[in-house]
Amino acid sequence: MAFEQQIKELAEKTAEVLGMGGPEKLAQRRTEGHLNARERIDYLIDEGSFIESGRFARSNRPEVKHKTPADGKVAGFARIANRDIGLISNDFTVLGASSAVINMKKIKHVKQIATKKGMPLVFLGESSGARMPDRMGSAGRGIVAQDPTEYQRLRESPWCSALLGQCYGSSTWYSAMSDFVVMRKGAIMAIASPKVTSIAINKPITAEELGGWKLLTGVSGLADMAVDTDEQALDAIKQFLSYLPSNHLEAPPEHPVPEGSDAITQTILDILPESRNQVYDVRKILKVIADQDSCFELKERFGKSISTVLARIDGKSVGFIANNPLYKGGALDADAVQKVISFMVLCDSFNVPLIFMVDVPGFLIGIEGEIRGMPGKVINWMNAMTQVTVPKITIIMRKDYGQAYINMAGGKNADEVAVWPSADLGFMDPAVSVNVLYGVKQSDDPERFAQLKSEVERDTSAWALAELYEAQHVLDPRDTREWLKRTLEIHRQGMHNGVGEHRLKNWPTSY
Repeated sequence: MAFEQQIKELAEKTAEVLGMGGPEKLAQRRTEGHLNARERIDYLIDEGSFIESGRFARSNRPEVKHKTPADGKVAGFARIANRDIGLISNDFTVLGASSAVINMKKIKHVKQIATKKGMPLVFLGESSGARMPDRMGSAGRGIVAQDPTEYQRLRESPWCSALLGQCYGSSTWYSAMSDFVVMRKGAIMAIASPKVTSIAINKPITAEELGGWKLLTGVSGLADMAVDTDEQALDAIKQFLSYLPSNHLEAPPEHPVPEGSDAITQTILDILPESRNQVYDVRKILKVIADQDSCFELKERFGKSISTVLARIDGKSVGFIANNPLYKGGALDADAVQKVISFMVLCDSFNVPLIFMVDVPGFLIGIEGEIRGMPGKVINWMNAMTQVTVPKITIIMRKDYGQAYINMAGGKNADEVAVWPSADLGFMDPAVSVNVLYGVKQSDDPERFAQLKSEVERDTSAWALAELYEAQHVLDPRDTREWLKRTLEIHRQGMHNGVGEHRLKNWPTSY
């Protein structure tokens, strides 16, 4: 056979690369119950769709070249749900997937192609950080910072990151730049490892304390979701991408509407309490308004007094921003504000209409909020919202008090405003208003208190707002889904085939 020796050599080198860090390291991963870098790709993508880029790349340093198959990062292009993506899967069995000259060239190439061709980009992270001694000293400075746009995000296409083990260095930076971050419980994300950090701060610290899932999902908010297994993390990436277009110049994909989606809306009155002081979980409301089983919540454990949920209505993607009285009575704190801004940026960047579901007593006031710069955060929210160009629809369910009325897209901040008959548009809770305005407490003078409270409540009803044409519609809550279907249909037409102007495309990815 012609070229027999060359073909044999190709087969041998291919087998060597696919052997990754060797049978012992791969066996250890199986024992731990974790997928390796190539298994993760196989699970994530459409079968047979992967084209690897740089399979035979190796370190440029002679002393380690022999033990760096694919230089520790498996990169290329594939399809998810028949749509092209770019991806990088870090191979921890090869020098801890450390970042070095050659593998960073691979990442740069895949990023550039994905951006140029309008494909989502997926990072499957697990890395020990920068490879040493490659990046040490003056010679190392000649390697880093050679790409001035390496950390630029203009949101041309969605980026997803999975944290699937120890994640330091590039895995951390690309996660902080991504639109969606999912982590496997037990994974760690930080600037540097616990060992390095402990030495730097002269204090022992555990990996979980430094960058575990509870910290990232509940305190810093840098991760959107935590799951138990590699497979669940990869499933979450597939689901997240199903709501978004491949790039910012397309409308999101449409999906079939599950049977029973319309009928279940009739149960909404069983969920909403009549008393405005009784709490409930707003996510149950969203689930009966949206297409069945289509709700996908982001940052569930962070800023819990508001829920940010991707979903579908009539098969089309929407983003819900919904006050959740189950936590802090729905009052908005600094974390909730940060969460809403990042969600508005996501939806506006990728042409997903926003639906504000309002039941808010206001912003959570106090010393902690002032220390964290709440006035600036509130105005950041308003600044971002003025730049949103996707349709904004507001539904006032119950309370809508004070400045929060404006931030939750009240008045002309929305394209359409609807109220339920249960809406309450006071500046603050009526009982508190009587206290503040008249200095009267219920315990001091019940009769006078009741009279003043009735006067305060007089002009705060849904009907008063509708009479002023500050709300265009008063809805039976059970009709909300049908109204949203038609209203969204109308307002989507104002965009260019469902595509907005993306004024928030370079808004910071973390704040």
